[in-house]
Amino acid sequence: MAVMTATAPLEAPQLRPLNIWHDLAAVADLVEQCFGSTMDAEGREHLQHMREAARDQGFLRWASRAVETVSLPLSGYVWEENGEIVGNVSVIPYRYHGQRIYLLANIAVQPDFRRRGIGRALTLAGLRLARQRRADAIWLQVRADNAGAIALYESVGFRERARRTVWQAAPDRQACADGLGVVIRPRAGHLWREQEAWLRQLYPESLAWYQPLPWLSLRPGLWPGLYRLLLDSETRQWAGYVEGHFAAALAWQEGYGHSDRLWAALPPQGSERALTALLLHARRTLAWRKSLTLDFPAAVAVTAIQTAGFQPRRTLVWMQWEATPRTDVRKEYGG
Repeated sequence: MAVMTATAPLEAPQLRPLNIWHDLAAVADLVEQCFGSTMDAEGREHLQHMREAARDQGFLRWASRAVETVSLPLSGYVWEENGEIVGNVSVIPYRYHGQRIYLLANIAVQPDFRRRGIGRALTLAGLRLARQRRADAIWLQVRADNAGAIALYESVGFRERARRTVWQAAPDRQACADGLGVVIRPRAGHLWREQEAWLRQLYPESLAWYQPLPWLSLRPGLWPGLYRLLLDSETRQWAGYVEGHFAAALAWQEGYGHSDRLWAALPPQGSERALTALLLHARRTLAWRKSLTLDFPAAVAVTAIQTAGFQPRRTLVWMQWEATPRTDVRKEYGG
């Protein structure tokens, strides 16, 4: 593994901490310039929130005191050239089961300034900041088709932990699962143990700090039912049977302001046609909703999901930083 050095020095005068009072709008513009062509509706909504926050003095006053308590891009570093922000890294805190977890996000460099070591210097600066804040774990996510960025992150100590694809489809009253030989029924409570085991395989605990499954909403029983009632969030679940055997399950949870979430569960080497049938059933049953999103391990049940009319929106590589003798942040730059 290469020793962590950078063409652009970490202490370069162009590198400075993010100032939320002045930089948020410019960072939003930079992120849009770098990633706008591949950004989905949720990403564009995120940028809109950043721009609104930049104009909201009340929010900025609150945010300046809440940097370490909310999972928002309120700290990080920017790279400035002649008064223009041309690079950024956001350092976002998460808390999960008592652990301090940091996500390096919005790592962006304006196209005209790439291949100068700026992205590397920003990544190292983000690592240093997370280490200074006593991070128990440091993560980032990168598009699977961005080989250059993946190589950069590997060179400073990040290792791939998961690769996941986000699928989306529009509801459709004409979607039909007939002819697949799958019987679909409401998910019965006695099936929960199998469904839970399958879910835990497909949605690993290592990423639950970022997107936890709504376990309490999915579980059967009185207390989960009361929880759903108090939350005022509708949840539906279906089970797919092939030749009389429980083969797959699908849960839907109502979303607010963005696409609704689907959570699919099936065993390893399970019946993919059961998954296809359940996804088609959801598209027809939920025809009044706007959009349906399924986050799933990359390269798993791809044909089954596509057959149900879902399209891949992005595949992300989840990478976690590992401290080794050759990637020790403290040795490299005193973090």
